[in-house]
Amino acid sequence: MVVKASIIQRISAAADDLPTKFSPLEGGCIGDVFRVDLKHGGAIVAKVGELGGGLAIEGMMLDYLARNSRLPVPQVLYAMDDLLVMSHIDGGDALNPQSQRHAAELLANLHGLTADQFGFPMDTLIGGLVQPNLWTDHWCEFFRDQRLLYMARQALDAGRLPRRLMRRIESLAEKLETGIDDAAQPSLLHGDLWTGNVLCKGNQIAGFVDPAVYYGDAEIELAFSTLFGTFGEPF
Repeated sequence: MVVKASIIQRISAAADDLPTKFSPLEGGCIGDVFRVDLKHGGAIVAKVGELGGGLAIEGMMLDYLARNSRLPVPQVLYAMDDLLVMSHIDGGDALNPQSQRHAAELLANLHGLTADQFGFPMDTLIGGLVQPNLWTDHWCEFFRDQRLLYMARQALDAGRLPRRLMRRIESLAEKLETGIDDAAQPSLLHGDLWTGNVLCKGNQIAGFVDPAVYYGDAEIELAFSTLFGTFGEPF
């Protein structure tokens, strides 16, 4: 992708320096991601998307975690729907037992931050999908209506979920309360804990990226990491 001159100008203003090199990075469901080397040294990260692409929401979520928790996340330098500029985190190492234990400590601290209800002050995103977050008193109700059924209907409408499977999901939703206990407290969640969103340097976690924040049952964070094989036994 060729970065437009107008985007380069905005990145330069956000960094207060001149970009000299754009190197593509992996990831970025809602934009192309670049490491941007700067004239006077150092580097930043820029996500370039489309108007209405949701990068401003991603910036808001990173800011929320930075202001309200001790979870290491990139510093947001600029956030609009079509451009997100962040500090660069050096973290390309593989997870090892020590860094997994460090991740467990960081996430346990995050989950200790609680709210009175399940949800979030606004809808957020997971990848390119809208994540509704209407405040709800009970976890099972929140998960059923704003995660399971909502996402299933989005998949159905997009032609990616057969109607017969939608009927099975709706049947499951009707009896979900028999299999899911209500969480004791709504905990602040990163929300998208797959391996690509966890940056490791040596034996430490350097940062977490691409959050999908809301207040929910902390066990769903464990379910995400299990689904994607993010962590192992040390975690």
